[in-house]
Amino acid sequence: MVSFSILNESGKGFIIMDFTEQEVRQYVEQEDVRFIRLAFCDVFGKQKNIAILPTELDRAFRHGIAIDASAIAGFGGEVRSDLFLHPDPATLASLPWRGENGKVVRMFCGVAHPDGTTLETDSRALLGKAVERAAKRGISFAFGTEMEFYLFKTDEDGEPTKIPFDRAGYMDIAPMDKGENVRREICLTLSQMGIQPECSHHEEGPGQNEIDFRYSDPLTAADNALTFRAVVEAIVARNGLTADFSPKPLPDQAGNGMHINISVESRDGRDLLPQVIAGIMARIREITAFLNPTDNSYLRLGSRKAPGYISWSSENRSQLIRIPAAPGLNKRAELRSADPGVNPYLAFALLIHAGLDGIEAGLPLPPSADLNLFTASEEILRGFERLPTSLKEANTLALQSDFVRRTVPEAIIAAYCER
Repeated sequence: MVSFSILNESGKGFIIMDFTEQEVRQYVEQEDVRFIRLAFCDVFGKQKNIAILPTELDRAFRHGIAIDASAIAGFGGEVRSDLFLHPDPATLASLPWRGENGKVVRMFCGVAHPDGTTLETDSRALLGKAVERAAKRGISFAFGTEMEFYLFKTDEDGEPTKIPFDRAGYMDIAPMDKGENVRREICLTLSQMGIQPECSHHEEGPGQNEIDFRYSDPLTAADNALTFRAVVEAIVARNGLTADFSPKPLPDQAGNGMHINISVESRDGRDLLPQVIAGIMARIREITAFLNPTDNSYLRLGSRKAPGYISWSSENRSQLIRIPAAPGLNKRAELRSADPGVNPYLAFALLIHAGLDGIEAGLPLPPSADLNLFTASEEILRGFERLPTSLKEANTLALQSDFVRRTVPEAIIAAYCER
């Protein structure tokens, strides 16, 4: 397994390529690692972890580390609550904000029953199965996310408020943009962890920010999305602020989206993106409950650049799916409906399955909607199918969907749709 290092501003090296188990052991010993965080997420995509000492690393690789999963959403109740975390050595990353004297590192984990069988609701494993389905057909997907968040001030007790950190607007600069230094610190931290930001800027809302990073294979992209949120929250808290990723933090301002960029390659060189888009459009109403999983999500959809209808077009930001202007191999589709409340593993798995269904059925791409849907007349809008307008409607559509039943375990459907 090849690895290499980059240097941060202090000249300190950070290993950022895949590790084997033996390389993890060497890194832990040579780099004075004191704690190892074994990370995973519940069915809703909320990151969890347990910390172990280096002395427990061999046991973690050989047998897994036992956890009580009775209080973790979607992982079962008090009966048969023992589960085991099995670290993926390829995901090793140092947590730079934890200091240099005695490092803390993190690995993402698979979740299994005591007999070694994979937990049905381990969404990281579900994404792995979707990737395998595509690979058997000679198809590979890549994903990249653009996640928006607000910076709010905290009160005298350190509790979050709804007071924006600044009153800047879209792509404003300092001094109006007060988040510039915070974003810079976030970007440097991500770089140290092997996640390469492409750009960062102030977004439309007061105190709203966006940081975009490069696309990658589905599992890495989902790991990166979870890591991104953790880094943002840690760095922002260190600056005496709070980060708000909710879809609609302020009622009269722009919402937070998580735009998902999707590209696809075929072993035989075919252009499959049109059929992938058609497949996603055919299933989008059925999977919206998982892409927009809170009541707050539906306050965002249909306003301020958040789509409300099922449509696509080139470059047009009023659409559900747009094809950004990009040369050659950078061609991709951008899904604009999802928000940061998603479980990225589950979201990417559903999008892969929907895209593969589109390919296998040879679905034709509908005509493009080359108009501004935010200013279109009611007569024009009646020609487009709407996204669900409430969580209740989205849940009903998911429960009625054969596609969802085929691709999502019953326990996850119940966790999302029967709350």
